[in-house]
Amino acid sequence: MTDARVDLDSDKVGKDLVTLVLTVVELLRQLMERQAIRRIDEGDLTDEQTEEIGTTLMLLEERMTELCEQHGVRPEDLNLDLGPLGTLLPRD
Repeated sequence: MTDARVDLDSDKVGKDLVTLVLTVVELLRQLMERQAIRRIDEGDLTDEQTEEIGTTLMLLEERMTELCEQHGVRPEDLNLDLGPLGTLLPRD
């Protein structure tokens, strides 16, 4: 019987996991941003709510940038290629 070992580079596995988690967070951040813009356009929010959402989204985007820099992940690394479906995140 053959010894079926898989050599795993713990640093690569760790970075891949961080990239996956940051990808999910970025996807959620973009969805929240689109939802907020839709609600603002429809006039569903007060001026105070609009300001609070804008501030929150800006801070979240800044934190995402910091986390990417800390872990050596480029923002484009978060946009997974889904083959024939295209990319996970819209290209800006």
